[in-house]
Amino acid sequence: MSDTAPPTTSQAGALIDRARRVAERAYAPYSRFRVGAVVVTPEGATFEGVNVENAAYGATICAEANAISTAAAAGVRTLATVAVGCLDADECYPCGNCRQLMREFGVEHVVVQGTGGRVRIHPLGDLLPHSFGPESLGSS
Repeated sequence: MSDTAPPTTSQAGALIDRARRVAERAYAPYSRFRVGAVVVTPEGATFEGVNVENAAYGATICAEANAISTAAAAGVRTLATVAVGCLDADECYPCGNCRQLMREFGVEHVVVQGTGGRVRIHPLGDLLPHSFGPESLGSS
């Protein structure tokens, strides 16, 4: 991990606003639970993603995974922050699979839309304690 500073409250709020705007483009005809994500590199570059559902639910892609995959396709291998916002619920946290994917890309801070529209900033380690990573395989 690169020990980047967490986003300020103002920056976090702007990221959630952007994630919620992106969520308007989500493809969620089954759950009607539209999620948007914005990932930020340590250098400040950003990438967006939305959830993309499928009638075969296991083939659904989360917004966070979509945004991280888009960043990876651009050559990014380390991320600093992921912001997650949704339109159809009061609170929006990433699923376990996405938390593990964030771990793989070194995400340090997760900005979420908390209850009552409050913006919350969490260290990833608080959301995914005792995680499994490359060092668990003997390669770092």
